Amino acid sequence: MAIFYYFCRNFEKTMLKFISFGSGSSGNCYWLSTGSDALIIDIGVGLRGLRKNCKEYGVSLQQIHHVLVTHDHADHIKSVGSLSADFSLPVHATREVHDGINRNYCVAKKVAPDLACYIEKGTTITLGDFQVTPFGVPHDSADNVGYFIEAGGTNFCLITDAGQVTDEMKPFITRARHLVIEANHDEEMVVNGPYPKFLKDRILSATGHLSNRACGEAIAQNMSEGLQHVWLCHLSEENNHPELARKTVESVLRSYGIVAGTDLQVEVLKRNSPTGPFELR
Repeated sequence: MAIFYYFCRNFEKTMLKFISFGSGSSGNCYWLSTGSDALIIDIGVGLRGLRKNCKEYGVSLQQIHHVLVTHDHADHIKSVGSLSADFSLPVHATREVHDGINRNYCVAKKVAPDLACYIEKGTTITLGDFQVTPFGVPHDSADNVGYFIEAGGTNFCLITDAGQVTDEMKPFITRARHLVIEANHDEEMVVNGPYPKFLKDRILSATGHLSNRACGEAIAQNMSEGLQHVWLCHLSEENNHPELARKTVESVLRSYGIVAGTDLQVEVLKRNSPTGPFELR
């Protein structure tokens, strides 16, 4: 009985938990915690709002030991220098992304050189409780990576701001048990919408953003039976809607014989407010 009790307590302590504090062009920020360690992916939200949301969720920014950055667009890095400075946090990104952060005028406070840590795509690093593997994701930024993270006896994969799904990305989708993936827009809404042609072309390009249908195809064509939960992220406010994104992805999955709610769970992350927390097993 004592051994069983110890096992349950230890399992609870190391269970991976996930919160999205924002997912969209207004600001992106994702939190992962094992209970004893925590990291954040992207800091594109304001620190004041993030502190408020953390307090409401009963977590603290002081629990964070690692910061990961996907790419250098403002909605992913606006507050990265301030957070890093306030808590002396190392910021992990590729050299090109760090250079982009330093060039971005939207980042008022830059990352201090001694806190800038350089990662390489395809090379796994250990950050406390987390095993982190960055991989390339095509986007019109200085550089862009997705993250495959193993911790707490499970794994988590994040793919955002992806113009297309490449052969480099596919194995990580296949291995994922918990997947955050972009479903940015409905193609017809973009084509028929008010955006100027150059912006429409950018969104629809191979270095733009993933559509709802392309997102569904990426999941259906690459998932394994181990995939438990999918969250759709980075939805466009002008060219998408949460219900439309979910229904389109679920329709594509159904055309492959995959039933959402039975074979896996599909949810949409909110753009401007937190979603979660979720326990990842």
